[in-house]
Amino acid sequence: MHIELNGRTALVTGSTRGIGAAVSRQLAGCGARVILHGRSQDSVTQAIDHLRTECPSVEVSGVVADLASEDGCCDILRLIDGNIDVLVHNAGVYEWVPFADIPDDAWLRMFNIHVMAGVRLARAALPRMLQNNWGRIVFVGSDAGVYVPGEMLHYGVTKAAELALMRGLAELTKGTAVTVNAVLPGPTAVEGAERFFDDYAERNAVPRETAERHFIRGSRPTSLIDRMATVDEVANLITYVCSAFSSATNGAALRAEGGILRHI
Repeated sequence: MHIELNGRTALVTGSTRGIGAAVSRQLAGCGARVILHGRSQDSVTQAIDHLRTECPSVEVSGVVADLASEDGCCDILRLIDGNIDVLVHNAGVYEWVPFADIPDDAWLRMFNIHVMAGVRLARAALPRMLQNNWGRIVFVGSDAGVYVPGEMLHYGVTKAAELALMRGLAELTKGTAVTVNAVLPGPTAVEGAERFFDDYAERNAVPRETAERHFIRGSRPTSLIDRMATVDEVANLITYVCSAFSSATNGAALRAEGGILRHI
């Protein structure tokens, strides 16, 4: 299977590192024009330079914006003017905080980034996709949107709302060649994971070389792969969903979480 996205324009939010960077690299490798997004000019500039080095024949641009605010979303919307074929809403934040210690502003920031940013971007992109009778919107969700962990309740609740948004938007595409889906990663070895496991090993008094497995077996014991996924493993599924090959997949929450979720 050879995925071609020549002539397509893709916006990937939160794409200066991690899953978003891997998705951008794969989409560019398929020939798409890619718009990168990050929260600082330095990170966006570095990501653009890196992607241009890897895919010199592909058109790459970038935008700096804080998607937690309406103004930040407007900065992106002014750039794309609704003229994109693929929207991957990957930008997200998470933190492990006891429920009683989560203030209102933390709830609102999570909701704005995971849900309202998706609303604002899709509201701009979807009409043009429907007019052109082709488009892909992919929300990078989380297994936490299905089982909602108590240790990061605001994250899980907003990721569940993101899935509801995805399904509702998919209903608007009925009878067209536009699709709206979500991909649900689980624990993924993004940049910064090494530092996390250094700290985890120290806090839990376990050898550093076994910290990852100790974490997975302790916090996600139902994982079938028994490890963290790589960013490319998650990006593989997202890239497929962005392609013409996924035309019969719409309104779906697709799992890339290593088998953590036990329901059929």
